[in-house]
Amino acid sequence: MALFPNLEGPQRTVVQTTSVVVIMGALAWASVPFYDWFCRVTGFGGATNVAETGSDVILDQTIKVRFDASLERDMPWTFQPEIREMEIRIGETGLAFYEAHNPLDVPVAGQAAYNVTPYEAGAFFDKIECFCFTEQVLQPGETVMMPVSFFVDPAIVNDREGQYVHTITLSYTFYQIDLPETEIQAALAAETLTTAPQDAIETN
Repeated sequence: MALFPNLEGPQRTVVQTTSVVVIMGALAWASVPFYDWFCRVTGFGGATNVAETGSDVILDQTIKVRFDASLERDMPWTFQPEIREMEIRIGETGLAFYEAHNPLDVPVAGQAAYNVTPYEAGAFFDKIECFCFTEQVLQPGETVMMPVSFFVDPAIVNDREGQYVHTITLSYTFYQIDLPETEIQAALAAETLTTAPQDAIETN
């Protein structure tokens, strides 16, 4: 059965195309994990690259990298960059840290979605190592410093749009995820060890 049967061909095409855009937009913004996946697959929204090693070429030209942090609405952590900005040479490997703290008395797992702006810089921003590559679990009251190492590809200086980029902002948003099974089992084991002596005393 065709959608919008009462519309003629051109009108139907416009309505269907608009509907797809609206639905995709709603799904993307309603779910941070979906949006992150969408960006990685399509390159939309300033998705970055992953590199195994640093750049072989380092230019004398420098670029500023700013660091931004935010949390999804229900994420209980505190999360912030150690520094707000650094200036590095294009091609040079940079190292930055983000601080995360779990104020609750239970473990909390999180995953970071990320992007860079301006969006045209995403194709030239390469991460070597990043806390965002894997899920993170913070124990009750735990504070951690999470590293990200990166470089800006020298090819940016020859790109039609990238050559005008002088500042790149790297942004992360942490959202809460279910605890990994190993963490659940560890928490249950710890609880058993904590309560076992007391139970034994009450039994005696």
